[in-house]
Amino acid sequence: MALRACAREWITVHTLPFFSILTVMATSSIDWYFDFVSPYSYICFHRLAGISSVINYKPVLFAGLLEHWGQKGPAEVPVKRRWTYRWCTWWAQALGIPFRFPAAHPFNPLQHLRLALAAGCTPSAVHKIFDVIWRGGGDAGDQETFSQLCRELSIEPAALSAPQIKDALRKNTAEAAARGVFGVPSFVVDGEVFWGADSIEFLKAFLADPAVLRNEEMRRLDALPVAAARRI
Repeated sequence: MALRACAREWITVHTLPFFSILTVMATSSIDWYFDFVSPYSYICFHRLAGISSVINYKPVLFAGLLEHWGQKGPAEVPVKRRWTYRWCTWWAQALGIPFRFPAAHPFNPLQHLRLALAAGCTPSAVHKIFDVIWRGGGDAGDQETFSQLCRELSIEPAALSAPQIKDALRKNTAEAAARGVFGVPSFVVDGEVFWGADSIEFLKAFLADPAVLRNEEMRRLDALPVAAARRI
């Protein structure tokens, strides 16, 4: 898979030192790692209003994270793909979020990720890109639609090939992996990772009281031994 090969090169070249996974720094802001290819990222975006802290939007290449951790994505396992598509469609409807899968999925999200970075990763730019992909059921790879999106964001398509834009995406992806992010969407705050669109309540509980993760039982879980493992 070409995208995975690209991801492998990015992670190999740009992986950050291991100690950065362990660094815990008090902060008033939250880093939110996402990929436009992820329906969970779209749903999560529409739930961010419930978080009072400042959120830093950090687009990453999900394929790069999968490559780094040696995982398969939900859409790479046929029965899991079917479940994921059904669940996300139902969940979005239950939450009142406008949602329709694009005409084909997964798709290559590189141009959308780079566009977000070129547009400064502002909430409004991220919102617009997400909506073009996840509201109308259109072809996420359609270049006419993408060109119109670039115009609406006042970004020249040629700017997406700029080295600094490509490097920013590589850096975000490597940074996420180094901090222990294994999937999207993920929040990172004070050295803790909260994975998934359904982790928001857990995150809010931690923001209100860090003891929900820093207590005796959680420390026991962190040190829990493995009794059996699959043969790979």
